Amino acid sequence: MNKGTLLVIMAAVLWGTTGTAQFFAPEGSSPQSVGAMRLVIGSFALAILSVIGNKKLFAEMPLSAVLLAGFFVALYQITFFHGVSRTGVTVGTLVGIGSAPVFSGIINLFAYKSVPSNRWLLATMLAIAGSTVLLWGDDSARIDSLGIFLAMMAGCSYALYTSIIKGILPGRNALAVTSSVFLVGALFLFPVIITSDIKWFMTSRGFVVALHLGVIATALSYYLFSRGLQTVQPPTAVTLSLAEPMTASLLGIFLIGELLTQKIMIGIFMIFAALLLLSLPSKTKAT
Repeated sequence: MNKGTLLVIMAAVLWGTTGTAQFFAPEGSSPQSVGAMRLVIGSFALAILSVIGNKKLFAEMPLSAVLLAGFFVALYQITFFHGVSRTGVTVGTLVGIGSAPVFSGIINLFAYKSVPSNRWLLATMLAIAGSTVLLWGDDSARIDSLGIFLAMMAGCSYALYTSIIKGILPGRNALAVTSSVFLVGALFLFPVIITSDIKWFMTSRGFVVALHLGVIATALSYYLFSRGLQTVQPPTAVTLSLAEPMTASLLGIFLIGELLTQKIMIGIFMIFAALLLLSLPSKTKAT
């Protein structure tokens, strides 16, 4: 397994903690306020690390691409958390993250004229099938048309963000690029912060949950993801991100006490097999 692949999987594992963290959030926390607070805290954490490391924000970067990536980061937060609030954590996460590899493959095909490899196609189908089995293994899952649409918008936003930031990264510091993009994303969500009830954040539990979501599940995870993108192609990175629902399912079983069914075990095994397939060294040089 190369370093870039490992970094992307580590990022996805950290993303997989968001559903569990939201489960422990105090009453009164809304999807939009949680998503906005997560992005604001994460962006400030990244900016502080950039300043400490003497990394120049926005320096010699294509501002239009940074603005566009920041917009899709913000759009992802809103659509994902609203989708999850309507469909439930399991359905929202699996539709959002599960649809992202498909969008990423289409974007890569039209934007870069890059035809996906047979290994990527096989791993992606295996991972999506595993995610579907995980969904079937959750008897509490509910289907909501608008929620499904919002989750798919989140998946598309994530795929677009990945493709854009991949184009910004060459020759630039990953921390500086990630910090710049997330500061823009936080600015897009600032109106949500000032119009939302954030009293939940003032409680000790709310503060810890927000800190985890912002620093660990956003700042650290997206920095690792950006580092990984320097050597991993966007479609592969997005498919590797399906480690997120696998992590979420495992945390739900061991921390929240959700039931471990045979379907869930099969789904986790299929996703793990897909990740293993993508992480194996290729015999031929990537195009």
